[in-house]
Amino acid sequence: MGKTMGKDWEETKQELAKTALKSMGNAYVPYSHFHVGAALLTEDGTVYTGVNIENSSYPAAICAERTAIFKAVSEGHRKFQAIAVCGGLNGKAGDYCTPCGMCRQVMREFCESGDFKILLVKEDGPVKEYTIGELLPLSFGPESLEG
Repeated sequence: MGKTMGKDWEETKQELAKTALKSMGNAYVPYSHFHVGAALLTEDGTVYTGVNIENSSYPAAICAERTAIFKAVSEGHRKFQAIAVCGGLNGKAGDYCTPCGMCRQVMREFCESGDFKILLVKEDGPVKEYTIGELLPLSFGPESLEG
């Protein structure tokens, strides 16, 4: 299980960013050398980290964002507040790294409202904040399957 974050959003945002940057060191990336780290904040304040994990059979790899989400879901969480994401070659987050389309769709699965935040993080620079609606407009979600 992850750790719990405080209540102040600015403080929480900075802590998520630091946690994502720190987690990059655990990435398993022997092929691309592109490390990605993520820190996911659940509705109850618990944080789960994730990293990208490559495989010599490339399609068997998984992104950091989905790793964090799947860890949280496997522990019973279904509602999330935010995720911080960072990445870069050789473990240096020199620029912003946005989630891929598959990760955006997985995030959308667990966002009942448009206020889920995606925080883009780099080593030197401000944290950029987006909603899932901004990064995945006109999305398909669970409600699309309701009659």
